Amino acid sequence: MLPQSIPIFPLPNIVLFPNVCLPLHIFELRFRKLVADALQGDRIIGMVLLRPGWERDYEGRPSVYPIGCAGLITNFERLGDGRYNIILCGLQKFRILDEDDRRSYRLARVDSIVEPFDDTIRQTIRSDRRHLETLVAQGLRQAGSEAQVPASMPDEDVVNALSQYLDLEPVEKQALLERDGLLNRCESLIQLLEMKLMLGHHSGRHVQVQ
Repeated sequence: MLPQSIPIFPLPNIVLFPNVCLPLHIFELRFRKLVADALQGDRIIGMVLLRPGWERDYEGRPSVYPIGCAGLITNFERLGDGRYNIILCGLQKFRILDEDDRRSYRLARVDSIVEPFDDTIRQTIRSDRRHLETLVAQGLRQAGSEAQVPASMPDEDVVNALSQYLDLEPVEKQALLERDGLLNRCESLIQLLEMKLMLGHHSGRHVQVQ
């Protein structure tokens, strides 16, 4: 379970998923302070996606989607001018309940979201993985790439890793994150890739890895 309050890092184009790592370059002063405080504490940061229209109030507190994913800073480098390079590894989804606006960065009171996972779900995802990998491979071949999903990656991590790293629209990734559980996310990702492959066949656009 997550702490009751965590700092949140809102961005317009990044969605973090559980058990997936994300490299971040931290340069804004308020987010440098966020990272510095996190490193002095439990190293947990909540990633959230900004809602459309964020440009009008980016320096303030623009609206964000209520569901995000908390991550743990597993590695960091503090640069000479105060910027940071960090690796944030996804831990757990959360829902924002309210915010404390007394700091330069955003601090949210959150409710942890536990995603169901048991042997039945694991077996279904193992079966769906073959279909998912076929769709990804087809899209990558169309894009002229030889990349493939590592066979050693656990079945339950493949869905989240593809959701994060495939070249999908941020709102599509947010919709995948908000799906109720890994199995629903897997099925939605399959449907999304099937649609994109079908549309790409007619438009020349292909599935890619970011």
